[in-house]
Amino acid sequence: MAIKRILIFTNHFHPESFKVNDIAFELAKNNYVVTVLTGIPNYPAGRFYKGYGLLKKRREFINGVDVIRVPLIPRGKNSLLMLSLNYLSYTFFLLIWSFFISITRRFDLILVHHTSPIFLGIPAVLVKKMQRIKMLFWNLDLWPESVSETTGFNNKILMRGLDKIVRFIYRNSDKILISSKSFRSSIANKGMDKDRIIYFPNWSEDVFLNNNIKHINAAEYGLDNDALKIMFAGNIGAAQDMENVMEAIILASAEKYFINWIFVGEGRKIDWMVNRVMELKLEDRVFFLGQYPIEFIPSFFKIADIMLISLKNEKIFSLTVPAKIQTYMASSKPILAMVSGESASIIEEAKCGLMCDAGDYKSLAKNMITFAQMDTTKRKELGDNGFKYYQTFFSKNKAVKSLIDLFKELNSLKAH
Repeated sequence: MAIKRILIFTNHFHPESFKVNDIAFELAKNNYVVTVLTGIPNYPAGRFYKGYGLLKKRREFINGVDVIRVPLIPRGKNSLLMLSLNYLSYTFFLLIWSFFISITRRFDLILVHHTSPIFLGIPAVLVKKMQRIKMLFWNLDLWPESVSETTGFNNKILMRGLDKIVRFIYRNSDKILISSKSFRSSIANKGMDKDRIIYFPNWSEDVFLNNNIKHINAAEYGLDNDALKIMFAGNIGAAQDMENVMEAIILASAEKYFINWIFVGEGRKIDWMVNRVMELKLEDRVFFLGQYPIEFIPSFFKIADIMLISLKNEKIFSLTVPAKIQTYMASSKPILAMVSGESASIIEEAKCGLMCDAGDYKSLAKNMITFAQMDTTKRKELGDNGFKYYQTFFSKNKAVKSLIDLFKELNSLKAH
């Protein structure tokens, strides 16, 4: 029987901005019956989105997709306790909802969209076993490596337990999709056959490829129209190494070149960033515009000269390729990067920006100055290089086609 009824497990879904939104909506356009099992939106600010709650909008139909939201405790802000409660509550209620949905509805395939934590894979396996269907695990974060390297927590008993959970989920996945080629060895080392691991790179949302972008006046946000505008967009969290980004800003701001640093988004480090800027009296140079719906973000990109990406100097992040790289490329913007590993390799191969190693804030500051000295023609050339690379290797249409082709392949395979 052909695969037509898809159940998607995801920690985050529209109005939260994640690539799984595109996949769900595109599958629905291609006449698949798509159900999404997710939580109440609260990322990254840590509070429920306006209009959502434990008793509000728990069931929606969005662009042909049936969205079911399970209860959870919001993740809060800068609190490990609240984040832990968020993970535990979501997993607990997801297990309950998964059991009931598996006995009341029938599906042909499960797609797990894993950002973090990995525990949503457990209820997905429950449904797989109960309905005897196939499961794809779309892996965007390596566990348990990301736990130990981002938190410094290395309790051997807990890490062994997490490793067993990961192996259990991998073992019950028919295929694992990876956004970074560097994930392959870690997953294979946990017992997954390499021929069941498939490279599935990120892409940019359509809004960043749409030329009909609303113009905004930089001065309305306190920005200097004549300054070089370096913009960071996305989650402003611990992984993004804002401490070293600030050190680079301090060094570069001491030079004669006038630069505006612009941050669009929220996250666990935003309060620290704001306070640090106030301490340094850099309010006329560093600007925080806040969180906006994705449809507004291209307008901010339009006023930017350079797009910034940074990740901590940790092994786990050297294996990661954040989706914002593809978004920056699709927007034809030159990239300023403080990253190592596969992300750096992509930017270097595309010839679309200036890079330095993760954690090297002195080189980041020098590259900021280099961009300030660079003429607009050269900057445009870098942005154009990124766009050409994006068109060649990354696109939503290619991703959706490859996924549908995989569905067809799975029809002939026996579930694990």
